[in-house]
Order: sequence, then C-alpha cells, then structure tokens
Amino acid sequence: MGMSASVRKAVFPAAGLGTRFLPATKAIPKEMLPIVDKPTIQYGVEEAMSSGLTDIILVTSRGKSAMEDHFDESSDLIRFLEGRGKTALADEVRKVSSLTRVSAVRQGDPLGLGHAVLVTESTVGNEPFAVILADDVYDANPPALKQMIDVFERAKGPVIAVERVPMEKVSSYGVIDATPAPEFGKDVYRIHDLVEKPPRDQAPSDLAIVGRYILTPDIFPALHETSKDKSGEIQLTNGMRRLLKSRPLYAVIVDGVRHDTGNNLGFLKANVYFGLKRPEIADALREYLKTQS
Repeated sequence: MGMSASVRKAVFPAAGLGTRFLPATKAIPKEMLPIVDKPTIQYGVEEAMSSGLTDIILVTSRGKSAMEDHFDESSDLIRFLEGRGKTALADEVRKVSSLTRVSAVRQGDPLGLGHAVLVTESTVGNEPFAVILADDVYDANPPALKQMIDVFERAKGPVIAVERVPMEKVSSYGVIDATPAPEFGKDVYRIHDLVEKPPRDQAPSDLAIVGRYILTPDIFPALHETSKDKSGEIQLTNGMRRLLKSRPLYAVIVDGVRHDTGNNLGFLKANVYFGLKRPEIADALREYLKTQS
C-alpha cells in the first residue's frame, strides 16, 4: 500500500512504571525526569515539532498526568513570572504549552510496545504516524524524525531507525536482516526480516532498532493478528514482521548522536552531554568533570 499523506501525528508510549529509576519514579513519571532543566519527553516533543508534526498522542497510565499538565497552559505561572520581571523564563514556559496539540490515551495494563501502539488506533485514524520512545534522545540536525520522514516520502513505506551496536549487545534489541537501498538515500536499508532480542549467535546483523518509527495505518490490523510473546506482551517488532509479508519496510541509520536515557548511566551521560552544550554552564561543568577524573 503506497502512502502519500504527510506525517502529522506522533505517538509517545509512556505507560511504563520506570522501575529502573525507583524511588525517584514512585511519584514522578520517568519521562518527566529532567535532562539539565527540561523533561526527557520534551526533547522528543520538540523533535517532532521541528520535523513538522502537529499532534502528540501520549499513551499513559494511572499516575502519569504530570506529562499532560506539563504541556498544558500555565497562565498563572506565566503571570507570576512576568510580574517579577522574569520575562525570559515566562517565554520559556509559554513555549512549552504552544509546542503542539497534546492528547492522551490510557493503555491500562502494560502489555508491550505493540499494545501501546494498538490502543491509539482510533486516535491516529487512517494516516501515517510516528512512534517516538522518549528514552531515546537524539541530538541531530536535521532532527532524527525529519531524516526518517524524508526517507518515508521517497520510499512510500514504513521506516524505522536503526543503529549499529556491538554484537555482544544485540540480544537487548530488535535486530533487522536487511540490504542497502541507496535509491532511497544514504544509510537506508530494505528490511527482509526482524527478530526481537535474538541470541548473539542467531542475530541476522548488528543493525538494532532504536526508538523511532514511521508507521502506516495497516500496522493496526497486523498488531491485532500478532500473538502475545512468552511474557504475555504484544511486541511491535513482531507486528512489523507480520506487516512485512504484505509490504516493504525500510530502515535508516540516523545521522546524529543518540542517548539511551532509559538506564541510570545513559541518563547521567545525557545530562553531561547536553550540559556541555549550554554556554551558561558548560565551562564550569567541564572544570568540575576534570576534578573527578
């Protein structure tokens, strides 16, 4: 099925419990933990906005309302800041609520990434859409999602972001079997198969699926037909594998720096990386890091 409609909507699966960051995430959604002074999820939302998307769909669960509140209007706070002459800070708060249109869908039981996508079916409708995992924070120009949309518009089919990883780490990822498709751009591949968390000796390549997808609405019937795995979850990788039987799928290595903030070390590295890009604190942070070496 070809697809010429533009990509307007981005789905953010964010219903997980964030157990790797307990006790911090006992009362605060993992996606709201700050990298420097900005919630992790805001980096993904800004990436979507900079890539031309207009609608954000949060897949949430009980206790996750702070994400919706963060992107809501903050008139009282803006008036308070302006009244104290803090206009730059007021502008920054105003910017957050004007980024894009935000809605939320409850996932209920966390039954896997495929299920998180599936619950957005009626909200997404019959059009292509992006899926952004907020844990994966990119520093890329053009934005990671924009690079993928460019491939989508040329290939007229679903596109996933991949990254080469050491073979000893492939069992932590979905991995693709693919061949280069240079007619659609640099570092673009046509996918022949996808395997969820394969053992190292059974991995078809070192190209791992990482946190960004451009999908077409025919993923929904594919997910409806996808069986739960051994853990009782519906995996998006398995749904795309089923979709692959009826249409081509593509992958692209994003040109940029990716941070996996879903674990403590990756989260700390991202704070250092983005802190060093902030002129007002970069020199002091760099000097501090020298004292710790």
